Amino acid sequence: MLARTPPMGWNTWNTFGHNIDETLIVETAHAMRETGLHAAGYEYVVIDDVWQAPQRDAAGALPPDPDRFGGGIRPIAATVHDLELKLGIYSCAGTHTCAELPASFGHEARDAAMFASWEVDFLKYDFCHVPPGASGPALYRKMGQALRSTGRDIVFSVCEWGVHEPWLWGGAVGAHMWRTTPDIFDVWDSIVDIGFTRQAPLHPYAGPGRWNDPDMLVVGMYGQGNVGRGGCTDAEYRSHFSLWCLLAAPLMIGCDVRSLSAATRDILLNTEAIAVDQDPLGRQGWRLGATYHAEERAEVWAKPLAHGDIAVGMFNLGSSDDRLIQVSWESIGLPPDQPCLVRDLWAHDDVGVLTNAAEARVAAHDVAMLRITPTPR
Repeated sequence: MLARTPPMGWNTWNTFGHNIDETLIVETAHAMRETGLHAAGYEYVVIDDVWQAPQRDAAGALPPDPDRFGGGIRPIAATVHDLELKLGIYSCAGTHTCAELPASFGHEARDAAMFASWEVDFLKYDFCHVPPGASGPALYRKMGQALRSTGRDIVFSVCEWGVHEPWLWGGAVGAHMWRTTPDIFDVWDSIVDIGFTRQAPLHPYAGPGRWNDPDMLVVGMYGQGNVGRGGCTDAEYRSHFSLWCLLAAPLMIGCDVRSLSAATRDILLNTEAIAVDQDPLGRQGWRLGATYHAEERAEVWAKPLAHGDIAVGMFNLGSSDDRLIQVSWESIGLPPDQPCLVRDLWAHDDVGVLTNAAEARVAAHDVAMLRITPTPR
């Protein structure tokens, strides 16, 4: 099964937008090996929009931009594969991409065969410039069928921003993940809207091979790049990453991995949090509840894990520091007297064996992320 767990990797768009070329892709692939990102599970190197030439050739094929990708895409794929990584590419269900370059409407079979011949492993398929009256699900079904007909394993990422509720039909058209929201920006309010607000009702629709996608990570961007909007603090990035792991979301890095800060490295390489995202049970977490006091907001999210463990995130979304947040065993389906080993996944330390409840003091916009393991009575 493709995408048995949520895909992990890196995408050009958040930082570089239109400023991409083959050198960037190759340097990034090497950096993913050198920084330990590949060892932590990040494997896809995805080239987003603006790799294309301004127009198709006389035969109807879509060549890469001769200046940015003059050596072609297949040699890049070969280099990426030699590094034990996988290559992703971008197209669009409309006549043109969001950057006004040729897209795949009416060329689905040709383009899918071309991507397969380049040995591409992942396709992000956008939704700009769709002809009036065209059915979004039908267009995605057509590309899904075209990809399957190539005989190559290609992860199919639907990116129509949740317009037609793709969680209801994405799996049926051959998609492995589907965007549930508009684009994310590097600002706390965007993380709260896209992650905490919009994802809460979607947990029934995710599972192995079919993932809700709340968009790429902005961890480590610090207000720079294509989607920079003032930036976030390290605490906010930690909350962002924790929630995406609890959501079993695809983890697609958006910052420049060639120059990671120490704090960004600690977040993106938190293998204990990543294990929650990649848990083989494949359940998406859900919000247990939210509390408000003097306009301050706290939320608790839980995600069942394989072998009976439960991951919990206790988030202080308000501006007050050191808010005490608690999760009771009953709220996560455990008997109150059940002894549980509680581990703090950011401190990388065992809290101890507790019964009835766990609690933590959480700073503003920060998180306490716990792994709760029932133990013998």
